[in-house]
Amino acid sequence: MTSTSRRLSRREQHQQGAAGAKVTVRNTLIAYAFMLPFLILLVLFHTWPVIFGTYLAFTDYNIISPPKWVGLANFHEVFADEQFWAGLRNSLKYILVVPVIQVISILLALLVNRPLRGIGFFRTAYYVPVVTSFSVVGLIWSWLYQQGGVVSSLLQGLGLMHGDHDLLNSPSTALIAVMFVTLWKGVGYYMVLYLAGLQSMSPELEEAAVIDGATPAQVFWNVTLPGLRPTILVCSLMSTISAIKVFEEIYVMTQGGPAGSTYTALFYTYSRAFVDFKYGLAAAAGIIVAFISIGFGILNFVLTRGGKTDA
Repeated sequence: MTSTSRRLSRREQHQQGAAGAKVTVRNTLIAYAFMLPFLILLVLFHTWPVIFGTYLAFTDYNIISPPKWVGLANFHEVFADEQFWAGLRNSLKYILVVPVIQVISILLALLVNRPLRGIGFFRTAYYVPVVTSFSVVGLIWSWLYQQGGVVSSLLQGLGLMHGDHDLLNSPSTALIAVMFVTLWKGVGYYMVLYLAGLQSMSPELEEAAVIDGATPAQVFWNVTLPGLRPTILVCSLMSTISAIKVFEEIYVMTQGGPAGSTYTALFYTYSRAFVDFKYGLAAAAGIIVAFISIGFGILNFVLTRGGKTDA
């Protein structure tokens, strides 16, 4: 090959490389153009509120006067407020619903994963509460829980409750009653996630275990459950954070009562912001709840992965 041919070949390679780079840049710009509407909404309704809310946590702000910098005063006031600690204790009690909802969701996923006639109907039926508005759910369950309602009558008939009373108006039963509604409404959502995890697993593994003489219980504990570990991590993490940040159920059904028995940490944040108009104090409480959620998320991650934090 002559030197002229080599120069032409290098020129062609350079031209091809430049053309490829232009195509890459164009494709990148097109991709960002499609993502731009979402990114704008993300910044406006997520990133900016987080930044501005963090700033408000260090200010005295009541929406009428401009924010006034007060440093850590809001955090000191929150930590000194017994009402916040009472709400935080109820939020931590709410975490008890997490293992229950995970176990029931896994069992339901195993049930609806079978190739039975009409199984699609049951999958849909279990998921209906998830897509139902909590305003409707709260009204329905408030009617079921009321004095002389279906639930009260059933508990009396089973001998689990003495006397006829409204479960949501009793400090000893109100929090448990709301937790059950959270369980009932959320179990279908996690069931779908576990169902996806089950269907992504290779059936050859279970078949090999059965051929080796494993019982159904052994197949579940030694093959199915370990295969679901990534899904368990995601579901338990989401459920734990949702339990700590519970608000909608409390707002619709009890408003924190009776006698503060269902008053949670996030409801404390709401009350300080939209009842007392102490937005700086509410922002500080929100940041504290966020860090507690992060801490429980890390703990959940470590426990679910058996103490291993590596990928």
